[in-house]
Amino acid sequence: MANYGKPDFWALKSQKEGYPARSVYKLRELDEKFGLFSGGSSSGSSFPFRVLDLGAAPGSWSLYTLRTLGDRVFLAAVDISSLSRRYDKGLFDRDNFFFIQGDITEEDTRNILLSRGPYRLLLSDLAPATTGSRQVDTLRSLGLAETVLEYAESALAQGGHLAVKVFQGGDTVSLLKRIRELFRVGKSFKPQACRRESFETYYIGLDKK
Repeated sequence: MANYGKPDFWALKSQKEGYPARSVYKLRELDEKFGLFSGGSSSGSSFPFRVLDLGAAPGSWSLYTLRTLGDRVFLAAVDISSLSRRYDKGLFDRDNFFFIQGDITEEDTRNILLSRGPYRLLLSDLAPATTGSRQVDTLRSLGLAETVLEYAESALAQGGHLAVKVFQGGDTVSLLKRIRELFRVGKSFKPQACRRESFETYYIGLDKK
């Protein structure tokens, strides 16, 4: 991973507000702009609002989901690394949260996650271990994003939403095209909390067909 030196504004803010990583503000902005959690925010909607978080560690996106929706959500999360327990205050021990430490490309992991669906929202902040080569890192990111889209095809309910991180470049345009075929709306958006020098962005799919 790149070494960005001392914590910036967003990293310090996340610590003060009880999140293990600055990435929470990317999700917050995506939610505010696209209404990712809108289907679970009303007390009159059907419950639980099922969410799948791919690449959840260290846990900021899962914490945001649990804090935003409370008892109205069932959240399943996965990562090859363990979650940070520094800020969760017991939320990761509740019955409406399920975490598996595993590889999303492995069949056993996939089957376990699919068995807890279908989901109304699929989140992925997955990124590859970076090498310093933009071409290599972009190709690896694209591979991860394509795997996430395979999950969206099989795990998301009709009308569900998707938010997935990609490194810009290579054949990412074809990925956005596939998203627009699978969802009624497909957009690209880079939140303010992304580092200025980063070439990451997020693809959003709204209202699965």
